[in-house]
Amino acid sequence: MLSSVTAFCPGHLSGYFSPVYGPDLPTTGSMGAGIVIHEGVTARATRAATPGIIVRRFDAQGKLMVELAESPPIASLMERLPVTVRIETECRLPIGAGFGLSAAALVASALAINTLAELGLSQGECCELAHEVEILHHTGLGDVAACQGGGRDFRQGPGIQAAITRYFDIHKPLFAVNFGPLPSPGILGSPEALARISDAYPGQVPDTPFRFFELSRHFAEDSGLLTPEIEEVLSHCDREDVPASMTMLGHGVFSLGLKGGEILSSYGEVYELQLAPFGARITGIVP
Repeated sequence: MLSSVTAFCPGHLSGYFSPVYGPDLPTTGSMGAGIVIHEGVTARATRAATPGIIVRRFDAQGKLMVELAESPPIASLMERLPVTVRIETECRLPIGAGFGLSAAALVASALAINTLAELGLSQGECCELAHEVEILHHTGLGDVAACQGGGRDFRQGPGIQAAITRYFDIHKPLFAVNFGPLPSPGILGSPEALARISDAYPGQVPDTPFRFFELSRHFAEDSGLLTPEIEEVLSHCDREDVPASMTMLGHGVFSLGLKGGEILSSYGEVYELQLAPFGARITGIVP
């Protein structure tokens, strides 16, 4: 019998997407394109007499920034699994800022619980559970499908079973700046907002990194989600010929290359990111 299991799931920068509503949760989600990033969420599952959840965010120096004793999506996931555990998650990126951390937390938690309790679920089945919970809580549509694997993703259908093309062609650092939360439920639960997003979807293949940023930028402008703060940063990037777009769904900007990092640093704390070469995985087991 294992005493604890740790799992990690990378985060995800979404560039553009289109909601898809199927007859059930597995076929509901989104098509779209994004980048799986090396920063994400670590989840540790331990056996417990009563269920427990701790969510922690640390800064780059390891200082505790946020600690929460609840997470409705993770609690919903735990209710679906026949075991009583304590889940502790850790991340370094801002929560609710368009980095796909809700999906990462759910996937990492599902993998850790499954291994701890020897439930016998496949990784795909764990991701399916995480995807369904994310849809129910309106915290995301396609991030779980994306962060199953690494690379720059192009999802050609909804759900984790849909075809996904992955490109491993970004070799420069990515940088992101965040201006505060842009709560996903408020947008993903709004028919009007979703209609604008669907109309803005470019429906084209992002076959190069520059094409990905170009399509993402057009989507951000046409979706009606841009704010004055984001427009100012993007205009600055345009003047310096730096590929950049809005984090979806987050109140921030991400860019490609060192010059982008210099520009974004003048607007707030900058997070340096890299393309993740792999997706979710078990990282530690304690007998």
